[in-house]
Parts: sequence; structure tokens; C-alpha cells
Amino acid sequence: MVPASLPDTSGARVLVVGDVMLDRYWFGDVSRISPEAPVPVVRMTRAEDRPGGAANVARNVAALGAQASLLSVVGEDEAADALTRLLDESSIDAHLFRDPALQTTLKLRVVGRSQQLLRIDFEQRPQADTLAAKLQTYAELVAQHDLVLLSDYDKGALDHVAQMIELARQAGKPVLVDPKGDDFARYKGASVLTPNRGELQGIVGRWRSEDDLRTRVDALRAELDLSALLLTRSEEGMTLFTDAGVFHEPARAREVFDVSGAGDTVIATFAVMLASGADAPAAMAWANLAAGIVVGKLGTAVATIAELRGAAA
Repeated sequence: MVPASLPDTSGARVLVVGDVMLDRYWFGDVSRISPEAPVPVVRMTRAEDRPGGAANVARNVAALGAQASLLSVVGEDEAADALTRLLDESSIDAHLFRDPALQTTLKLRVVGRSQQLLRIDFEQRPQADTLAAKLQTYAELVAQHDLVLLSDYDKGALDHVAQMIELARQAGKPVLVDPKGDDFARYKGASVLTPNRGELQGIVGRWRSEDDLRTRVDALRAELDLSALLLTRSEEGMTLFTDAGVFHEPARAREVFDVSGAGDTVIATFAVMLASGADAPAAMAWANLAAGIVVGKLGTAVATIAELRGAAA
């Protein structure tokens, strides 16, 4: 259930760290099939760039009226330049380390008739010395923020995640992690993990009932020393597991157009609401509402504070 009123988010300071990427869209008209192969011919009409990955998380934080800082690693290339420009336009305090040997992660999507026809990924893992330098800056930035949000897309920016969690804990800052992969042990000591249904099943196995799910999550929370776990469940909504109990929010009934980046919106909204003084169940309710907004948009998108206020009315 959505709380009666939104908290004041203007004073919240959220540090986002993780894998950034540039989401590039080529939009065009499709009217025929290629004579060279059984594929559609797209006559490109326009192009659009959007921040992706951890950059999209930071963009969502800023769209909710909070102060967003972003720390990551990019290459010395056109994609990094475009990403820097977009972050500036969103009033994000970006600390992007440039690695000349690195290719900035770029996801190129070809869209025709509002349908994604093709995606091409360009990516490369950063070098260890670049990451070590980023860790020093991270330690300095942590003290200036209310909360740390680690957005893991398994591209290498969070190879030192255990040290990052420990530094945040030493500074007394909550740490939220959007996890990736089959090794959640690396996130031990974080405050909250926000896996989706498939990611959690990959760690604890398939559950047979809600009681079985709670038993498995409680065991995982104890093993990793987590204060809470927020499980996103697609059409089943989302469930928050805490020491105080289990809280659930049903999915918001609206047309689903594109789920790209919905997880970014969930953890960003959850983080902003916590940093603004909301308790965890209320923060989940707002995150659930925000997710319902962005899945009705094309591609990586944001839910603004005005949209949240309007949807809650």
C-alpha cells in the first residue's frame, strides 16, 4: 500500500557505484524484407542515446529529486563522451575514470515499429590499476553521502565490491546492492540485496511455497549478514524480507511495454526513499509504484517525482 505522502527527497544524498554503459537506440521504418537474407530492412530515421546500467540508476535517483553522485570506469572514446554529456544534463555529479585501454560498454538497439529488432553489445573489462585508483576515490566519496548503492552488471567495475562494502560499513553508511551472478557471498555485509526472481533462484534454488521461500531467504540473510532482502517478482510484485517480518506489494496493474531498466528504477527509488527517512516497507511501496511507471515506457527510462506523486493520487 502506497503511503499517504512522499517524503522530502531534496536532501537525500546517494552515491551510485557500478558498471555504466551507453544505451544507443536507432529508430527506423520497416517496410520490406532484405533480398540478401530473411531479415527486415530498417530505414533509420533518428538516433537516441540514454545512460545505461549504473548510469541509469543514478539518473533515476536524480529524477526523484535527490542528489546523485556516480563513480565508475569508462574508456577514452566517443561513447564515454556521450555518456558524460548525458550525465551532466541530468545534474549528476559523475566521477568517471578514463581508461584508454578500455572500450566503454555500449548497447546498440535497432528499433522498428516500436519493436526491438536487434541488439549489438560492445564491452570490455577495466584494468586492475584503474579499479584500484577508483577505490581510493570511493573511500573519499562515501563520507559525503547518506547511502551507497552498488549496481552490479558484471562488467568489472565492482571487482572490489567486498572492500567497498567494508569501507561503507566502517563509515556507518547503509549499502544497497543490485546483485549479479551466482556468487552472492561477495556481497556479504551489505545492508540490502535486491535480486529478481531468477537471480535468487540461482542462489537458493526453486522454492515450493511462500514459507519455503522465507526459510531459504532467512538462511541467506543470516549467511551474508543482510539487514533485509528485497525480491522483485515481475507480475507477482515484490516482497521484502526483514527481521521485523515479511512485507509484500502486488504488482501495479498497467500495460507493460518494456521492462528494460526496471530493476534500476526499483533500487534507485528504494534507496532515495530510505535516504529520505522512509522505513523499508514504505520505500518498497514507492519502488513498486515507480516500477509500474517505467515498464510503460520504451527502453531505459526514469520515474520522476511528479509521476510518482500523480500515480499515488
